[in-house]
Amino acid sequence: MILTAHQPVYMPWLGLFHKIALSEEFCVFDIAQYQTKDFNNRNKIKTNSGVIWLSVPVESKNHLNKCVGNIKVINNGWNKKHFKSIDLAYRKAPFYSDYIDQLELLLLGKEYEFLADLNFATLKFGLDALGLSLPIWVASNFEFEGKKSDLVLDMCVKLGAKDYVFGALGQDYADQESFLEKDVTPHFQSYTHPIYPQLYGEFEPYMSIIDLLFNVGPDSLSTLMSGNVSNIHTG
Repeated sequence: MILTAHQPVYMPWLGLFHKIALSEEFCVFDIAQYQTKDFNNRNKIKTNSGVIWLSVPVESKNHLNKCVGNIKVINNGWNKKHFKSIDLAYRKAPFYSDYIDQLELLLLGKEYEFLADLNFATLKFGLDALGLSLPIWVASNFEFEGKKSDLVLDMCVKLGAKDYVFGALGQDYADQESFLEKDVTPHFQSYTHPIYPQLYGEFEPYMSIIDLLFNVGPDSLSTLMSGNVSNIHTG
């Protein structure tokens, strides 16, 4: 079984979906340390006035000592602002009507107490829109042990993975020998960002998945995968 994992992030970018597409199962790594100024609670969209951040306000007390799964959302109307920004940014996009109702329901139909639950909902939205379906595990439901590379390896062993797909930065900390000793083959993602039709002038990479969906629609998955490895065993 090919496994990958990632901490819950808000409105993920294309590269995360590529990593998932290479895998057979996915683990929501909600036991990871919460990171400020990262993508745990924010992501980018492109508007007619440039790239903007959509940031979800979270409770900051002791947040540096908490895992992302324990971070709570401050529900102060942020969701209405996010939806308005998305609506204004993409109402002229060719596939606006295909996704806007689903995003409205996601953002306005429910009030999320925990950031991880909100982020999982945005991940699931992206997976469904791309037509990607696979078993999903949640790390906090298990008792994975160790730190950094050892923690990832323990997850692989307990979930029965024979291959694990790291992100590109995994090469900086993965103890590859220890993986091979446990009959788990590590792989390291290298993602080339595609260029696709986009509103508002010069192309901007590294937007949320919703930018691709609104602009490319049913061709989003093939666009996302274009120029990249589609199978870790064949390249």
